Amino acid sequence: MKKKYILSFLLLTNVFISPLFCQYNGDTLIVAYKAEIEKHRKGKNIKFMYSDSSPLTPEQKKQFKGLNYFPVNYKYKIEAKLIKYPEQETIIMKTLTDRTPEYIRYGEVLFTIDTFHLKLSVFQNKKLLDLNKNENHLFVPFKDDTSNEESYGGGRYIDCEIPEGNTLMLDFNKAYNPYCAYNHKYSCVVPPDENLLPLKITAGEKKFED
Repeated sequence: MKKKYILSFLLLTNVFISPLFCQYNGDTLIVAYKAEIEKHRKGKNIKFMYSDSSPLTPEQKKQFKGLNYFPVNYKYKIEAKLIKYPEQETIIMKTLTDRTPEYIRYGEVLFTIDTFHLKLSVFQNKKLLDLNKNENHLFVPFKDDTSNEESYGGGRYIDCEIPEGNTLMLDFNKAYNPYCAYNHKYSCVVPPDENLLPLKITAGEKKFED
């Protein structure tokens, strides 16, 4: 009889503790993730302020107090389905100047945010590939309903790594502005019409304010 009570107690304890343990692990993961994003953002601020490769002019640096971001939101770190095209065409991307860079349309990613079933085309920079550089890099330019409002009107970019399988980590918290957002001397890729998302992506970098 005593063994039966002990067994029942252990089973009940497991029922109550297991969900709490899972929640604790999940919360810990989110806290660590947010800390990682914040660390990356602080590092980027330092680079923009002090690096020779910063897009900011000397006058802008005098006023620079850091880039603007939406709050980190874990729901915008998305596991998307990557579909690699069997035949990958080379296209000319539009820019804000007369520059005509070539990109390879690698494939597309499918994902869901709230009730929206979404798709984005993903690309590779042909010039870099020809130089045997960034072979595992995917470039995801996009616009959304924050564009020209809370975020830069010319769209934002996400960098991704080609996964081993067909699940690609698409992290909108890491969405960043092209250099044109800070300095008009740069020539930046304009997201193609197929990469216009019909909702607000309140994650990643906001508009730059001098």
